[in-house]
Amino acid sequence: MIMLIDWALRDVSLLGHNGRVAPRVLSEPKILAGVASTPTLSRAWRALLCRAKSSFKRQRPMQHPVLSQKAARFTESVIRGMSIEALKYNAVNLAQGMPDFPAPPDLKAAACRAIESDINQYAVTWGARGLRQAIAEHASWHLGLTVDPETEITVTCGSTEAMLVALLSLINPGDEVILSQPFYENYWPDCVLAGAVPRFFPMRAPDWTFDPDELAAAFNDRTKAIVLCNPNNPTGTVFSRAELEQVAALCRKWDVIAITDEIYEHIVYDGRPHVALASLDGMRERSVTIGGMSKTYSVTGWRVGTMIAPASLTHAFRQVHDYVSIGAAAPLQEAGAFAYRMPRAYYTKLSADYQSRRDRLCSALLDVGFDLVPPHGAYYVMANIEAFGATDDVAFARHLVRDLGVATVPGSSFFHDKALGRQYIRFCFCKQDSTLDAAIERLRKLQVIV
Repeated sequence: MIMLIDWALRDVSLLGHNGRVAPRVLSEPKILAGVASTPTLSRAWRALLCRAKSSFKRQRPMQHPVLSQKAARFTESVIRGMSIEALKYNAVNLAQGMPDFPAPPDLKAAACRAIESDINQYAVTWGARGLRQAIAEHASWHLGLTVDPETEITVTCGSTEAMLVALLSLINPGDEVILSQPFYENYWPDCVLAGAVPRFFPMRAPDWTFDPDELAAAFNDRTKAIVLCNPNNPTGTVFSRAELEQVAALCRKWDVIAITDEIYEHIVYDGRPHVALASLDGMRERSVTIGGMSKTYSVTGWRVGTMIAPASLTHAFRQVHDYVSIGAAAPLQEAGAFAYRMPRAYYTKLSADYQSRRDRLCSALLDVGFDLVPPHGAYYVMANIEAFGATDDVAFARHLVRDLGVATVPGSSFFHDKALGRQYIRFCFCKQDSTLDAAIERLRKLQVIV
């Protein structure tokens, strides 16, 4: 019987991890019978019971959920997920907006010089002074804004952090935030993290514009902010001054903060100007203008974002940003000061090069059978897939990446009401011509059936 007890205590099939007694030890009839009939083993049995009791206490299910309600509402980023699919199936990645061509050589050299000069420790939390001064200079000539670099600029770890910091700083539970549909996929999770209640206004195909009455209907006395991406991801819309004036009038009427994501500010086509909402009458004091280096300078991995806002808001943004990330990478901020002072000819060429890529991809997509309107800005195009008999954007995108070798993003990932995006997929064209041509060649295998 002693051997039985010893076997029970040593056998890994009866013990959990870290030597804890597995619950089924108590149901072993040989052990129970032996202990019951052998008084000399009572001490061993008591030890076994004590270990089992302790194990049960530790293994008892938690009374509260492990995950927060906020975290439980999220799913993996569809965009990043499609990039993983592209790697898995050796597909051309037209899903995630990251260029496959080099950043400007002079900019890379500036970053190397900063590292070699030992600019490798923390910068000022809200941004290195040289970078903030360069951002203010850029905002003056490009956006028409007079900005105090000491009190009105915050440098963040990418524009994604900037958006979250803005919402965390502004929102109280129950406050409403207006989003367009479709919207960049991070905006809704940002609202959830901040405790905001999102309200939506539609942007309708084929031109992806909004109806002023539908926009106005989204505002009420609970509205705290509106988030507007201009130029727009995923639609490529560039809002006109007249359209922005409509937004501005509603913000003034309802005392609402406008948070504009202007990360694609220099990527506009066909001579269209980029207008900053903050530059309109009465909007400077109620606007948060978000930008960054990622798209304009083809350095999406550097994660240097910017926030321009009134000093009263900036003070709060800097405090929240400090506790979220402390600060962006110091040597890359030093390079950023160089980037924001690049010659204006750089931006003219940037826009022209992207327009050429847009035309290359969009003309081919139309030839293949997709229905679309070429975008006016950013580097994405939303394409209708109904001509191919497709009714499920997720299944169609999966077919493209796995069977044809082209990664895209299902349109429904940009909608809260998923049904509104089922007939679309998003392509990005921030790629070399050879990359676009390889994708086009594969897409020509599609057959129009409608």
